[in-house]
Amino acid sequence: MHHLIDILDLSTSEIEELISVASDIIEHPENYREKCKYHKLATLFFEPSTRTRLSFEAAMMELGGKVLGFSEANSSSASKGESITDTAAIVSGYADIIAMRHPKEGAPLVAARRSEVPIINAGDGGHHHPTQTLTDLFTIHREKGTFENLTIGLCGDLKYGRTVHSLIAAMSRYKGVKFVLISPEELKLPGYIKHAYIGENGIECEETTSLETAMPKLDVLYMTRIQRERFASSEEYEELKDIYILNEDKMKSAKADMIVMHPLPRVNEITLAVDDDKRAAYFRQAKNGKYIRMALILKLLDESKKSDTVSVDKPDTIYTSALVCKNPRCITTTEQELRHAFRLVNKENNIYRCVYCDSKAVPDTNK
Repeated sequence: MHHLIDILDLSTSEIEELISVASDIIEHPENYREKCKYHKLATLFFEPSTRTRLSFEAAMMELGGKVLGFSEANSSSASKGESITDTAAIVSGYADIIAMRHPKEGAPLVAARRSEVPIINAGDGGHHHPTQTLTDLFTIHREKGTFENLTIGLCGDLKYGRTVHSLIAAMSRYKGVKFVLISPEELKLPGYIKHAYIGENGIECEETTSLETAMPKLDVLYMTRIQRERFASSEEYEELKDIYILNEDKMKSAKADMIVMHPLPRVNEITLAVDDDKRAAYFRQAKNGKYIRMALILKLLDESKKSDTVSVDKPDTIYTSALVCKNPRCITTTEQELRHAFRLVNKENNIYRCVYCDSKAVPDTNK
């Protein structure tokens, strides 16, 4: 059984297959209206969402299926202290497929270990958001016709932005891609992501604090909002929230065929006037999310019929009590009985990272 926890769970050929199906759904919607008749999707959203949750619900309904679930943690048994593993075990007996969003990083991976049906990660903290990345890839392909030889600018919150992290991971597999990372020093792309996907693949990359100087070089500009919910203090958020604002003047220096993308919601980082520019692709992008999620649901349901449950742990996963994860956003901070798991990412320097949140592991000094 195939789960989708990380965009790299899908090969490039599988992504091409999903794009092909999603394109066919757009062209021939009548052929898909009963594909999921008698099937149910559970949407377990422990964190607020509009686009992602409604996109999943619309996708399932347009396939002829039904939807059940909740849209906030307070309306679930999590408010009573129920664990993610127990929630997954119970709900997988009621639905055929589950889409889960959770503020704790690694929660969907934990759920996948106990679920009897496919789990789709609909966003876990600042970690992964693979279906948004599928939406982004589908949009880039529809707008540009290729994934190769593109210069992609990523602007705003590159530190906590899970959509940015997943898109870099996905696009790093294509030839000729270049990245321009546009952010303040406080919100730079984490070093481990830059090393793993850009450095290790020898991808050309530029870092800058200036959106204006980056604009003329770009084929794709991926704007992100500065996320209030990811900051420990309101003071730090207030200092950075308006640092990048895309307006008509800045758009004048961009290529005629550049596209502007945004995972949404926006606050004020893109002015309303930009909406009328034909290069503004973010509303088309949001609509594309429904079609690519339809294709994904069909794929995972079809695979669940053909295969038994398999381990979601990577082969290099190790369990040890000698290391701990200190990330306060990691699922290990709330799932107290969860065994800490790690992956060796740098043998030379003996660096391990948490399997759930990718934070660097440290020795357990209490041992």
